[in-house]
Amino acid sequence: MVKQKPEWQLKLYIAGQTPKSIQALDNIKKYAEEYLKGKYSIEIIDLLLNPQLAEGDQILAVPTLVRKVPEPIRKIIGNLSNEEKVLVGLNIKSI
Repeated sequence: MVKQKPEWQLKLYIAGQTPKSIQALDNIKKYAEEYLKGKYSIEIIDLLLNPQLAEGDQILAVPTLVRKVPEPIRKIIGNLSNEEKVLVGLNIKSI
């Protein structure tokens, strides 16, 4: 059986276990489970451990969420606490 790639590939860039980083992770997990259940993957990238990875996605601030797939690439900076803004920003939900 071939494992299908998730339809939504998300990357969350953080810098250590700061309150904002933890909140951003909790928020995106909650939204993904509610709106994308079974169709997503979230990769966590800690820039304190791998600072060179910030360059590839041009990360200027953390936490930053990057939607790689589906294209186009989208980015949202912050703790992702505004659900409406995150869902519209990722194009999960239209305005």
